[in-house]
Amino acid sequence: ATLRFESHAEFSTYTWDMPSAEVAATGLPFQPAAVALAGTLGQIPQPGPLLVAVDLHLVTDTAEDFQLDSVFDRASLARSDVNDGLAEIATDFKPDPSGFVRILVRDRGLGEEAAGALVQRVLEIETYRLLALLGLPEAQRLAPAIARIETQLARVTRAMLETQGLAANSQMLDELVVLSAELEAGATASLFRFGASRAYHEIVRLRLATVREHAVPGFPTWQQYLDRRMAPAMRTCATVEERQAHLSAKLARAADLLRTRVDVEMEQQNRDLLASMNDRTRLQLRLQRTVEGLSVAAISYYVASLVHLVAEGIHEGGLDARFGLHLEPGVATAIAVPLSVLFVWFMVRRIRRAHGDHD
Repeated sequence: ATLRFESHAEFSTYTWDMPSAEVAATGLPFQPAAVALAGTLGQIPQPGPLLVAVDLHLVTDTAEDFQLDSVFDRASLARSDVNDGLAEIATDFKPDPSGFVRILVRDRGLGEEAAGALVQRVLEIETYRLLALLGLPEAQRLAPAIARIETQLARVTRAMLETQGLAANSQMLDELVVLSAELEAGATASLFRFGASRAYHEIVRLRLATVREHAVPGFPTWQQYLDRRMAPAMRTCATVEERQAHLSAKLARAADLLRTRVDVEMEQQNRDLLASMNDRTRLQLRLQRTVEGLSVAAISYYVASLVHLVAEGIHEGGLDARFGLHLEPGVATAIAVPLSVLFVWFMVRRIRRAHGDHD
């Protein structure tokens, strides 16, 4: 016997090659039974859980009355003539009590290389068939979450028609962001599994095309059997992927609409705020001009008062007569008032312009 180990991308295979008992001597294939091998394989360290177990027997036989009903379930038995009638493959795709799926290959004139190639392809069909079905539990796990997100999205979109206001729109936008994050997390986690299932299903299809099946009267071919069993599972995975993609696009559109509404409302608030600030600025400008006018009057009054005091002091002290002048305090004050007003107004205007240029 020969034990062969192969490591693949996400799984490893152990192939135990040994001679089987003569069918003519026992009357039945699959001798010795796989249960004798299961204990030995169980002692080998395994890198992961057991996914596929196949008990394949290659026998030389040309008899038409081969006893298949005694080893297979007649209700699910699939038989095909392959390699232009030089061989027949048969299985019911059901595990036996030891957990092995039995596959019988009847050699009707294959050479050694052709027989080895056929056995390899048949093993690959069964292996990749089960690996392709690993996407189905993932799809079943994601389907309820997708349905819930679809329901919540419908609720939010209905609320968008009935709700106004920045606070409400912001809350709905937050809900959509949470839903999008949950959906993308599930899509990212299932991306590899669904992609691998598609690849494995394609390998199964190619291997079935390679063996060139022809129907055995009264039995479905492997292709027909797998189309009935695998196609619904693959469609389920594809449907979940499509729902994820469509739902992601819908969430993005709804979020864009809400984000636009939020932006428009924020811009309206900003415009209102700017308008209010402009009103306050205009009011402040009016107050400033009023204060400037009052300041001009007050400063001019104090300047005129100072001029009046100076003129009165000069007149009472006789300084004007000493220099041959006749200075009347009232006249001097009257002349100083307009000059003071003009001077103060000019200085205030100059200061305001200087501040305006600086700003």
